[in-house]
Amino acid sequence: MRFAARMKDLGTETAFEVLAKAKALERQGRAVIHLEIGEPDFDTPPHIVEAAIKALRDGHTHYTPSPGIPELRGAIAEHLTATRGTPVKPEQVVVTPGAKPIMFYTILACVDPGDEVLVPDPGFPIYASVVRFVGGVPVSVPLREEHAFRMQVADVAQRITPRTRLLIFNTPHNPCGSALTRADIEGLAELARRHDLVVLADEIYCEMLYEGTHTSILALPGMAERTVLLDGFSKTYAMTGWRLGYGAMPVALAEQVARLMTNSNSCTAAFTQWAGIAALKGPQEPSRKMIAEFRRRRDFLVPALDAIAGIRCAMPPGAFYAFPNVTGLPVSAHEFADLLLQQYGVAVLAGTCFGECGEGYLRISYANSLENLREAARLIRNAAAGPPQR
Repeated sequence: MRFAARMKDLGTETAFEVLAKAKALERQGRAVIHLEIGEPDFDTPPHIVEAAIKALRDGHTHYTPSPGIPELRGAIAEHLTATRGTPVKPEQVVVTPGAKPIMFYTILACVDPGDEVLVPDPGFPIYASVVRFVGGVPVSVPLREEHAFRMQVADVAQRITPRTRLLIFNTPHNPCGSALTRADIEGLAELARRHDLVVLADEIYCEMLYEGTHTSILALPGMAERTVLLDGFSKTYAMTGWRLGYGAMPVALAEQVARLMTNSNSCTAAFTQWAGIAALKGPQEPSRKMIAEFRRRRDFLVPALDAIAGIRCAMPPGAFYAFPNVTGLPVSAHEFADLLLQQYGVAVLAGTCFGECGEGYLRISYANSLENLREAARLIRNAAAGPPQR
């Protein structure tokens, strides 16, 4: 079979490939501690599950409007207005099956072949993958350890050309756990206004910020008309398998994104949308407890990693990822990640899964029990010290 040439430009998300390898080892009887996949290890709160069951029993099993049911679009608009510091109207909101479609549709709607898109490196690999797929040119903006893995305004400015169309950033950040300051956001906003850039602000981890205050670029002067805010329910409400995300954007762009929804997915599943309403309007205590537990795990794991000879690890202010520097070890990060999985039963990702600037680092998800994290830290220490001991 002959495939379209564009398929060679479509990348993947390596976390799922490593997860598949880890699951294969488990089927062989091996024990594996999963620190590779970026999803909460908590169950969806019961009131959200019950709302979905009720929706099914009430007959919400049919097509919905492509941009989402009015009730959920309204609830999202209210939520964003309350949390982002700027008014958001329901007609600005498009609901999608997961948040990834917002990336895909924004890039499809805004990027022509040859247009340049600024993406963080290391960064979520789907950004660059989709840019290449539509014929655009991803331009890496390095995130450096000496700058706490924050996108630097000067680095962005240096890479803007007449072909630059879109700026993508993620705060708190996957894979580094870093978070942009208000000054960072203001500097990026100024560049976007000056150079007439569209901004895709990925705020999927915004509730998982352990230090400081989240600033949304959407609320800054002149940014509502050029910003797509991406968020969803997967992380904050432990709903990864539900596939429920959304974007808030200028109305004219929302209409284009809704057309892309019509042409691809038709709509997001009706019962999951009613579950989303329950998530936003129902008790928030389960999410707060989960995030507090992530902080507790972070506060154990990061110092434990930092204490291992050959490894250093900065304290990340957000998300649920540690991003240790392993350049002090006698093997590459990729080799060390493979050693950890194959010989020690600890599944992590090499930083290069997220771009060339991830060389020398690992991404470790601490969305696992404290007991498993203690054991993983012990095994990582053993692996760093010498030959396999398991």
